[in-house]
Amino acid sequence: MGSYPQVRRTDPPAPVDSEFVEPESWRWIWLAAAAVFAIGELTAPGTFFLLPFAIGAAVACVLAFLGVSVAIELVAFIVVSLVALVGFRSLARHLDRTEPTEGIGSKRLIGQPAKVIEAIDGAHDLGIVRIDREEWRAESGDGSALPVDTPVKVVEVRGTRVVVFPVEPLPRAASD
Repeated sequence: MGSYPQVRRTDPPAPVDSEFVEPESWRWIWLAAAAVFAIGELTAPGTFFLLPFAIGAAVACVLAFLGVSVAIELVAFIVVSLVALVGFRSLARHLDRTEPTEGIGSKRLIGQPAKVIEAIDGAHDLGIVRIDREEWRAESGDGSALPVDTPVKVVEVRGTRVVVFPVEPLPRAASD
């Protein structure tokens, strides 16, 4: 009887999750990661926290489409993300430090001319002034009564009301 030669198998076993480790799959993984990080940054603008990772993933995606190995893509993602993170954090600190606090929000009203459209009767009474096209509750800064049509200037914002002073001194009523 003849014997058959024994053949030894030398091929390594196929990985269980072979689609995941193929370089072509990483193209789409990096693209999806870049999109997720970019969208995350858009939901929290001004923080510059997720943007560096979006840039790193985009660089890794480009490398994946160029056929570079996954290990190099991963290193590029980490390095680019860290460099961008350091750069954007210093930029964010610089922008926070140099951002003017005056002229933003209701603070923009300070120094603006206004006109009384509902009289302010005294120190603790509120009236209404028109600043450009906006109407604001107002109080007199020096406690004096301010009649309708008096030109005033905004000197302070306190919550939802402004503090105003007359532009010109008001004429005093004659004493008898």
